[in-house]
Amino acid sequence: MEQTHIPPVGTRLIHSGHIGTVQFVGAVDGTRGMWLGVEWDDPTRGKHDGIKDGKRYFTCRVPNSGSFIRPSSSVSYGTTFMTALTSKYIESVHGGAMEKVILGSSGGAIEVEAVGLDKIRNKLSRLERLREVSLDNEGVSSADEPGVVQRTCSNIRGLDLSRNLLPTWDVVALITRELPRLERLALNQNRLSRFKNSDLASTAFGSLVELQLNATLTSWEDALYAMMFMPELRVLELGYNRLCNLSCIGNTHRPSPEACLEELNLDSNELNRWSELCRALRSFTALQRLVLTSNAIEEIGPPDGPQDALGSLKHLALSFNRLTRWRDIDALPLWCPQLQSLTLCGNPLAEGPVTGKHARQFVIARIATLQRLDGASISAKERADSELFYLSHVAQHGPADDAARCREHPRWKELCLKHGAPDVPAPGARTRQDKLSSRLIQINIYTCPASPLAGPAGATRDAPVRSLQVLPSMSGRAFRAKVAKTLGIPRTQHTRVRLWLRMPDGHLVEMESGDDMRDLDWWGVDDGTDILLYVDKSQ
Repeated sequence: MEQTHIPPVGTRLIHSGHIGTVQFVGAVDGTRGMWLGVEWDDPTRGKHDGIKDGKRYFTCRVPNSGSFIRPSSSVSYGTTFMTALTSKYIESVHGGAMEKVILGSSGGAIEVEAVGLDKIRNKLSRLERLREVSLDNEGVSSADEPGVVQRTCSNIRGLDLSRNLLPTWDVVALITRELPRLERLALNQNRLSRFKNSDLASTAFGSLVELQLNATLTSWEDALYAMMFMPELRVLELGYNRLCNLSCIGNTHRPSPEACLEELNLDSNELNRWSELCRALRSFTALQRLVLTSNAIEEIGPPDGPQDALGSLKHLALSFNRLTRWRDIDALPLWCPQLQSLTLCGNPLAEGPVTGKHARQFVIARIATLQRLDGASISAKERADSELFYLSHVAQHGPADDAARCREHPRWKELCLKHGAPDVPAPGARTRQDKLSSRLIQINIYTCPASPLAGPAGATRDAPVRSLQVLPSMSGRAFRAKVAKTLGIPRTQHTRVRLWLRMPDGHLVEMESGDDMRDLDWWGVDDGTDILLYVDKSQ
């Protein structure tokens, strides 16, 4: 009778299509035989935290992601790197000059004879020519005998080992040390314990430029430790890792590879303290792009001094956080003095019925260095209009005292010198219309059940579903996004939004997305213009 394999703690496995890590091996009170306590990568697969009948057998990093299973032949513990590689990239030689194959497009109905397929297979099986390799979800759990990978496929530049059974960084290093030209490595959805062999690690990642560690539950401290062995690393992704902060415990006297990193992606974590985050990134002196989309940042206070600033940062993604105050946007230039592009959509500040009404103009006016906002370029004309609108708004609705205006609106004096100070109404006097409010145009939006070009059904003149006030200097791309957001169209469908401009003679002209960088004024959009909208479901 064949003996069932009993894996050690830390082993990765696949059971019924689910990947997990063995956290316990042994007997469970009240039962017979051997059990494996498994922490599943997918928390919904689990039933508990490693506790049964009040007794703890193991712990889980994610709540309720554990369960017990029996060791059995149905459990897979993976395969070696080369086994997975040859299985995916080499088709076995069939022999014979002539083969019958079924045309895939015929649904199995057409069978033809093909000549020389083995010759083609041999050509494709030259693994030394491989540059980009994807072994995503191929069950890789271990390295091969030393030298095998280097003799076979040492020219690999990009390698995807996501969602595999790799148990430790040391196993990864055993594979990558034989890939001297490796520049891009994806390890998403693995669970890797820290290096134990630093000598091995120091020889394994010398050319690595980009590393993806999304959904690996890698701590910030472990990420920094791994970076010690990656002197050329420029891009690091750490999304979906449940990071609450970027704190480090233990030895701080270590090499600092952070100085080379240019892009850091922390998308969809649980970070909520902006100042602590920036202090943790101060040593990243080359950092130009920072992605903080879908975190929990609620406020951005001013820095304690210029030493806290991220002086090299040019691109910042803050979409879908919890920002509600304009003073937080005023503080951004102090933290990021070279900021060129920013995303803010999905924050209460940019989406609210009051604050979101002129959010784009207010953000542009508050950050002088900004060249792109929420994916749309800022033209010189749009900047000037936004700054004028901001000045007139502050004059009408801001503090009457000039000193208070300067405190609440840091760019007030600078913009007054640039554009001239707007008239400030005397207390109790009837206010005049905002200086730039007169430049706002009202656009009527109509939705169409079908493409307007397909028939008259789309060209209805019923009451518009929404009217918007915008500046004619707004780009077509920004306008398209604003319309979609206002009508509650999901972001995933924004590229499907098609717009038609109704001309004075009733003809319709489509606002092609290829001209989205043109402003509304270029299109001839003015006050009272009708825009027809259709969401193309056929794309």
